[in-house]
Amino acid sequence: VEKFLEFDYEVTLLTVNSVNGIHYCNPIEHKQKDGDFIYSSQPCKMTDYQLNTCKNIARLMIKHMGGYGVFGMEFFIKGEEVYFNECSPRPHDTGMVTLANTQNFNQFELHARAILGIPISKIELLKNGASAVILANKENNNFPNFIGLKEAAKFKSSNYRIFGKPNSRPFRRMGVALSYGNEEVEELILRAKNIAKSIEVK
Repeated sequence: VEKFLEFDYEVTLLTVNSVNGIHYCNPIEHKQKDGDFIYSSQPCKMTDYQLNTCKNIARLMIKHMGGYGVFGMEFFIKGEEVYFNECSPRPHDTGMVTLANTQNFNQFELHARAILGIPISKIELLKNGASAVILANKENNNFPNFIGLKEAAKFKSSNYRIFGKPNSRPFRRMGVALSYGNEEVEELILRAKNIAKSIEVK
């Protein structure tokens, strides 16, 4: 169905089910290629109608599924219309943008708190952020090396995470580049992409 639906953009609504109710992160816009996450940014500009529709669908899904933790709810946005795409009952790849401290709690902290039965306080957006994947371009079954980490560290208001996977294959996600600040998200996305390009997986 995704192949035939012409949508304007894709959104992930990280939704947390906890002992003190259901909580929502600020929506995250993301871009996929061949079904795989390429980059994401937060915040995402949506109308009240679009956001409330996403929240209502997410709440219904979680009430039927049950369980505590973070749920990655994906949606397609076309004009004012919202189409539910999928639910990942775990922290989400597009949610790694929260590692740029865009929120007062990143998605992994929220997941841990929810599972441990710790109440979730208000989730607040602190700054704009973007993430871009660091991809391998060939197969390596002997713990690949990462070239360019020092150069990548020179970018302002940025960071990166290496996943430590023991092997690689073409287009496998091996890490994520992060950027954050008060700039427009388009600028942050470009910076995150440039950081990711500066790191080569050998």
